[in-house]
Formats: sequence, C-alpha cells, structure tokens
Amino acid sequence: MLSLKSLSVACALGTTVLMGCTTHSADLKNTEKPSKTSVTLQSHHWELQQALTAHSAPDNQWKVPSSNEGSARAIGLNFSADQRINVDRLCNSIMGSYSTQGEQIKISRLAATMMACSNTALMQLEQNVAQQLPKAKTWKITDGPAPILELKFEGGASWQLKGTPTHETLYGNSQRIFLEVAPQKVACSHPLTPNAQCMRVREIQYNGQGIKQSVGEWQNYYGSIEGYQHQAGVRNVLRIKRFTRDQVPADASKYIDVLDMAVESEIVR
Repeated sequence: MLSLKSLSVACALGTTVLMGCTTHSADLKNTEKPSKTSVTLQSHHWELQQALTAHSAPDNQWKVPSSNEGSARAIGLNFSADQRINVDRLCNSIMGSYSTQGEQIKISRLAATMMACSNTALMQLEQNVAQQLPKAKTWKITDGPAPILELKFEGGASWQLKGTPTHETLYGNSQRIFLEVAPQKVACSHPLTPNAQCMRVREIQYNGQGIKQSVGEWQNYYGSIEGYQHQAGVRNVLRIKRFTRDQVPADASKYIDVLDMAVESEIVR
C-alpha cells in the first residue's frame, strides 16, 4: 500500500491557516439567491479560450494536452472574494493570492499540490502556467451572454477567458462535507444507464480540531462529483462543496457536489 498525501489534513479541515490551502464557501445551508449579479472576477469561473502572443498571433503552447479519456478541457481560473486564485483543469491544483487596483492586477508566486501525473506534457504545462500567471499586469471583463476576461502579461502576450457563473453565484452558499471514495466502483442499478458502475462513498465527520469523530456506512453514489475523476485502485478522502438546488430536474439529485480538494489519496494494491 503506497500513500500519496498531497496536503495535510489540518489544512483541508481548516483547523490551521497555511499558505496554499484552498478556500471554501461558508459552511451554511443554501440561502436566498440574488436575482441578478454583475459580472466580476469572483462571480464567474474563467476558462481559457484563446492565447495570443505579443504580436497578436495564436499561442498554442497553452492548450491542455489530451488525456487518456480523450475529453477536451482548457485551463480554468477561479478568483475568490478573499483574494485567492486557483487554477484547475490541469493535474495538480495551483493556488496563490491576487490583488487588483483599477485595471491593474498582481498575482503572487503560485504553489501547487504534489500529485504526480503520467502525462509529462501536462506536468510541463502546469509548470509553465505557474510561471506565467505572476506576469499578469492588467485585466478587463467584457460583459455579455458569455463574458470574456482578458489578462495581459508583461511583454504584451494576452489570454482571453470565457466566464460561466460559479455555483455560488447560481445556488448561494454551500455546505462542506467530507466523502471517502472506495478504490473500486461496483455494479449498481440505474434507470437510465444499463450495466451501470457506481462509486462507493461514505461520509466522514471531523470536529473543529480536525479529529475524526465518525464514519458513515458505505453507499452507492449514483451521480458524479464535479472536478473529480475516479481512478481505479485509488482511495480518496475528498472535501466537497455541496450545493442545494431550488428547482430539481427530473431524475436528478437536489444536491450538486463539487470537489474542493483531495484530503488524502492512497494507492491500494
């Protein structure tokens, strides 16, 4: 059995304030949502659509290499209200801080979790992104049905990122929960998917000091956790942001679970 712990449990539980810990929504049940909010850095998740050189030519070095699953993805940026920036859609989670003054933006040196990836091109892109973002000089949002964030870097290169509302913008505050995910999926009954395979999960409760208080029963998990890709043979403890829908679509859960961070990862042989 090989243990691969990328960040301390204390950081994940919020019992200690450490550089590099990700942020989370208030640990409250869903409250009344605003009917309309203006587009801000914090209100949307930003996905890279186009990168340009200083001479306005397409710069393809920032494209995410294809994964084994073949699913297309792009570099994503999240800006929190407490001035933390998080980069996703790569291998590790890249984190740091930022500040703005008018159209000026300053991004700190970034830190990353230490999960190894088999895709060496993805690992190299991750390092390049961590070096590029602190070079950002200005930002500008063009509002519209799909708002665009433009980041300009020293030297004249730029990124254009498309915005989609964050879950906090759409659903309000989230509840923080911890789920342990078993290393193997199991056969399960699903009305829409023949021969379905489900994750097995159980909820873990911690106290304010980060000490485990209770562990729930194993259950089949019929949906998906946004931002989480299950790997056979890997046991994970995940910190989850759970949002509650006001209007639940047919054959859907009233909850939307979003990966906040992996607390523990362990290869089970």
